[in-house]
Amino acid sequence: MIDFDYEALRSIGLNNTIISRLAGAPAGKLCRITEYQRDRITLHNGTAEFSARALPRLLADTPLCVGDWIIADTNHLGEVWIIQRLPPMNQLSRADAPAIASNIDTALLVMGLDGDFNLRRIERYLAVVAAAEITPLIVLSKPDICPNTGTLIAALSARIPGHIQFRIINGTSRESVAQLDPWLGGGQTICLLGSSGAGKSTLTNALTGADQETGGVRYGDNRGRHTTTARSMHFCLSGACIIDTPGLRCLSPETLSSAFDDIESLAAGCQFRDCRHEAEPGCAVVGHVDPDRLRNFHKLQREVRRNQQTALERIAERQKWKSLIRSVRSRQRAG
Repeated sequence: MIDFDYEALRSIGLNNTIISRLAGAPAGKLCRITEYQRDRITLHNGTAEFSARALPRLLADTPLCVGDWIIADTNHLGEVWIIQRLPPMNQLSRADAPAIASNIDTALLVMGLDGDFNLRRIERYLAVVAAAEITPLIVLSKPDICPNTGTLIAALSARIPGHIQFRIINGTSRESVAQLDPWLGGGQTICLLGSSGAGKSTLTNALTGADQETGGVRYGDNRGRHTTTARSMHFCLSGACIIDTPGLRCLSPETLSSAFDDIESLAAGCQFRDCRHEAEPGCAVVGHVDPDRLRNFHKLQREVRRNQQTALERIAERQKWKSLIRSVRSRQRAG
């Protein structure tokens, strides 16, 4: 028999979709992972947190992450062991590492209105959350130190798909942070994504009333210092759950169709079905899309292709390009 308190667990994100996945699960206690580190896993049963360990065979087959719902059991020594992971509704993943977080309702994509402002990066994050079928909300932080907010907002509005919402949030102002209330209902799970120094920890502090360490940015380049070093779940004053993550530098999207739906739509009018939107005749994309946005689309496409290659295929491709470069140089010397 599976032991769980629905009302208590609903406050940390339990819903009917997760309950439907209990069919066939072994007897034990239903809990959620709130922190995952290499040497420690923290669970929450809706009432309290406690430490646990995972069965080696489980870890070998199923990498765990923050946000997972699991079945735990206690042995005769009082040790808590994770014996099964329920299939997640969704999960944020990166190509070169295990999942980042799972069972998320909304991803807050935090980008500072200072030197952190980077439209290519926000397009990357939009592609990642689209692949995971998670609703995105762009949070533009640090408006109090940006002298040209209007210009940056205009650039963002012109670049992202029309259905993507954004909010301008000063993480040190309670009134400003209140703009996020519609996404922070009781039992909702929110994930923060953004570069180091974008203001994720400041925003988490404002939403939870906690006091995580926050760091400034380096003088001269506005690059952030890493202050979040482990993925963990916190509980907002509104009753929502929030997962903060370390600054992510190399997320790789699995699909670009949602984040670049304008390009996908225009591509239907191209003369050739396999048009690469570069210099082909009859291309319906080139000339109708911001050139930098199109370059970023091509760059992310190349990343996707590289991530789908095996190690041997990547080696073969490098050798191919090296041979081409040597051939070009030889012709140049001969000429």
